[in-house]
Amino acid sequence: MIFRQQNWTALLLSLMIFMAPTLGVPHEELLQDTLKSILVAFFALASSFTFFWYHHKQNEPLNWHGAMLLPLVLMAYALGSMVWSHTYLGGVEAIRWFLFSLILFLGLNVFTLERVTGLAWGIHLGAVMASLWAALQFWVDFKFFSQGPNPASTFVNRNFLGEFLVCTIPFSVLLLSRIKDKTSVFLLTFSFGFNIVALMMTGTRSALLGLMVLVVLLPMILILYGKQFVSSGWRGSHCVAIVVLLTATVAGIGSINTGNSRLLAEKSRGDAIDRAFNRALSMTEATEYSQGSFSIRSMMWKTTGRMIAANPVTGVGAGAWEVQTPLYQTAGSQLENDYYAHNEILQLLAEYGLVGWLVLVCLLAYLLAAAYRTWSNRSPQGESESLLRALTLSSLLVFLLVSNAGFPWRMATTGALFALSLAVLAASDIRIGAGNLLLTQSILSKQHHAVIALCVTAICTGVALYIAQQAVICEGKIVRATKIAMSITASRQPNDPGWEPAKSEMLALIRQGIAINPHYRKITPMVADSLATWGDWKNATWIWESVLESRPNVVAMLANVVRGHIHAKEYAMAQGYLDKALLIQPTAPALASLQVMVLQHAGKYTQAATRAKDLLKAGVIEPELLHMAYDLGRNYHDPALAILALEVRIKTWPDQAADGWLALGDIYNEPETKDERKALDAYRAALSGTLPAHKSALISRIPLTYRHKVE
Repeated sequence: MIFRQQNWTALLLSLMIFMAPTLGVPHEELLQDTLKSILVAFFALASSFTFFWYHHKQNEPLNWHGAMLLPLVLMAYALGSMVWSHTYLGGVEAIRWFLFSLILFLGLNVFTLERVTGLAWGIHLGAVMASLWAALQFWVDFKFFSQGPNPASTFVNRNFLGEFLVCTIPFSVLLLSRIKDKTSVFLLTFSFGFNIVALMMTGTRSALLGLMVLVVLLPMILILYGKQFVSSGWRGSHCVAIVVLLTATVAGIGSINTGNSRLLAEKSRGDAIDRAFNRALSMTEATEYSQGSFSIRSMMWKTTGRMIAANPVTGVGAGAWEVQTPLYQTAGSQLENDYYAHNEILQLLAEYGLVGWLVLVCLLAYLLAAAYRTWSNRSPQGESESLLRALTLSSLLVFLLVSNAGFPWRMATTGALFALSLAVLAASDIRIGAGNLLLTQSILSKQHHAVIALCVTAICTGVALYIAQQAVICEGKIVRATKIAMSITASRQPNDPGWEPAKSEMLALIRQGIAINPHYRKITPMVADSLATWGDWKNATWIWESVLESRPNVVAMLANVVRGHIHAKEYAMAQGYLDKALLIQPTAPALASLQVMVLQHAGKYTQAATRAKDLLKAGVIEPELLHMAYDLGRNYHDPALAILALEVRIKTWPDQAADGWLALGDIYNEPETKDERKALDAYRAALSGTLPAHKSALISRIPLTYRHKVE
C-alpha cells in the first residue's frame, strides 16, 4: 500500500510531462503555453495531494536537497521585487518558481531508481506525440493546432518544440538501456529515430547544435556505462542492429518531402534532413550575423548586457526585463526588442542581480560536482546509478545550451522537464550518499505537518483554478476582439456601416479582456493598431494607454499615443507623452516627426519649421519628417526649409528622386526664389532620372519656358 501511494505521485509527474507536450489548443482563443502552464500546475498540485495524503498517515522522514534552495531563493526574490519593481510580472515569476520548487521537491522524494523508468516513458512518449503532430504538419500541412512558425506541434513556435525534443533524447536512451525484451527495444529505437527526425524538421539551430553535442557525448556514456544495460543475452550483432535501425529510420523518414508550402518557401529541398543541414549551415553564414535572427538576438543580448551593468546588485526585478529593456537600447533605436532576452542566463542576471549570480554559480557548481561524483563513485550503489546520472546530466547540458538562444526556463513544458531532471539527479544524490556538502538530509515529518501541507495545497489549487479560469476568459475575449479587427481591416472597407455591430462587439470584448488583465500586451495593441488605420483614434488611444500603464517605456507605443492625442486636439497631453518618449530615446527617428507634428497642429508654425530645420541639419532622416518639413516650407513661406527637405530626400532616395527634382525646379522658378540656372538643372535632373515611358508625362509638368531647354 505504501508503494502504491508513493507511486501515484511519481505516476502523476510522469503523466504531466507526457500530457503537456501532447495536448494543444485547436483554436487561437487560448495560447498554447497557457494550456501547458495550466496542465503543469494542476498535475503538480495533484501530485502534491497524493504525496502529503500518504504522509499524513505515515510519520516518515522527507528528503531535502540543497538544490531546493535555488528556486526557493528566486521565488523569495520575486516576491520581494513585487514591492519595488513590476508587481504583476514579479508575481508571475514567484508562481513559476513555486511550481518549479514543488515539482523538484516531490520528485526528489518519490523518484527511486525503478520509478525513473516510468518518468522516462512519460518524457519519451510525450516527445513521440509532439513529434507526430509536427510530422503531420511537415508532411501534409496538418492545421488542427493553432501555431506560428511551423512545424511547431502543440508548441505554437517550432523553436520551442526543438528545444524540448533535444532535451528528451537522453531519456529515450535511458529507456533503451532498461528494456529487456528485444522486440520492444527495436520499436523504441524506431520511435527514438522518429523524434530525431521531428527535431530536424523544426530546423531550430540551437537544438541542432545540442543534437550534435549528444551525437558525440551519448556514445561515450554508453561505452563507459554499458554494463548497466539490463537486457539479457545481448550480443554485438544486436547493438549493430539497433544502430542500423536508428540510422535507417532517420534517413528514411527524414527524406520524405514536406507538403507544407510555407516550409517549401524557406529555401530548402523539402525534406527534414535537407532542412536540418541548411539550417545548421546557416550558422556559418556572415549574413546571419548581420541581417538574420542572430543579429536580432545579438541586439537583445547587448541591450541585456547594458541592463546588467547598470543594475549589478538588485537587478531590474523579477520578470521586468521586458519593461526596462527600452531604456537600455542603443541611441536612436525605436525597435522594441521582444518579450524575452532569448538568453535565459543573461535575463536571469539582468532581472535578479546578485541573487541571479548566486543561483547561477551554485547551479553550475552543483552540476559540475554531480558530474565528478558520477565519474568517481565506484561503490556498488554509485555504479548502479552512474548511467542514469550521466544521461540526466547530458539532458541538463543541452538544456543549458539551448537556454543561450531561447527562453525554455519560462516555457511550461521545458521548465517542468528542467525541474524533473534536477529532481532525478537530487534523488540519486541522496541514494548514493552525496554528503553534507549538498545539504542533503532527512526531515522528520509529523502528521500535522502533512495536514498543513494538504491545506496549503488545497488553497493553491483554488487559486490556480481561479487564475486558469480568468486566463481562459481573458485570452478568449482579447483574441476574439483581435480576429474581428483583422477581419474588418481585411475587408478594405472598415468604415462601412455594416461593420458597426462587429465593431461594437469588438470594443466590448477588448474592454472586458483588459478589465480582467490590464497587463496583457502581446495581442491587445493589435486591436488598437487596427482602430487607428480606420481613423478611430479615440478608442485606439485608450487601448495603447492601458498597455503603457504596465509597460511605460515602449517608445513605439508612446509615439502612437502622441498621434492619438494630436488627432483629438489634446496637444498638451500629446506633448506630455512625447516628452516621456524623448527621455527614453531622444534620437529615435519617428519621434523627430512627432516633435514637428505637435507644434504644427498646435498652431506654432514658426517653431515647427525651426525644429524641422534643426532636425534635418542634424542628420535626422525620416520620411514623415521630410514630408512635413516640405509642407511647412511651402505653406508658411519658408522656401529654404522646403529646399532643404527636397535635397535631403533626393540624396537619401536617389532612385525615387524625379518628383523631388521637379518640385525643386518649381521652387527655383517662383519669384521669391527665382534662379533660372538652378531651376533648369533641377528639371534636367528630373528628366534624366525618369524612365523613357514616363518622360512625356513629366515634360508636361515642366513650365513652358523650360521645356525646350530640357528636351
